[in-house]
Amino acid sequence: MSVPEGNLFVIAAPSGGGKTSLTRALLEREPGIRLSVSYTTRPPRTGEQDGVDYHFVSAERFAVLKDGNEFLEHAHVHGNWYATSGTWLKSQVSAGQDVLLEIDWQGAAQVRVLIPESVHIFILPPSLESLEERLVRRGQDDAATIARRLDAAREEIRHCVEFNYVIINQDFASAVDDLTAVVRATRLRTAQQLARHQPLIAQLT
Repeated sequence: MSVPEGNLFVIAAPSGGGKTSLTRALLEREPGIRLSVSYTTRPPRTGEQDGVDYHFVSAERFAVLKDGNEFLEHAHVHGNWYATSGTWLKSQVSAGQDVLLEIDWQGAAQVRVLIPESVHIFILPPSLESLEERLVRRGQDDAATIARRLDAAREEIRHCVEFNYVIINQDFASAVDDLTAVVRATRLRTAQQLARHQPLIAQLT
């Protein structure tokens, strides 16, 4: 029986949109998905762990990896570099593993070209006011940085039209349900079901 390739789920949102909280809730509910850990040159935030939240590397190390074609995509966001390991991701998907990738819209655009069958989901805040409240409550940025992030958010949100699905994160529990629904529906696509349940379908037909 052939093994169907895994699904690649790409999730993007403006800073403070709740992307990380939603993906953590999804991974608890759907343990069959593996989170792709991105590389970044930014310093760790309080509570973040190297190799769990990100691979934290120096700008010099990032450049070496980039020149060695390690990255599937890379982007410069808010003064720091971010990237996805193409080698790891391709090996996981080829082995039938579902992978979730948290990146910004620029990285998503690169992945869309390289892996057209990937499923792209954009998380929207219910309003810019609520987004500002979340950024303030997070307590990680000063007022000037928050203002810059809000300006950047407007530009990022314009790109939601490029994604397959848009989820509004107004009620967290409902947003998790919506995200789960996308994942489950994707797994039921005909080509994958035919490969996954080949003996059953042969018996039934």
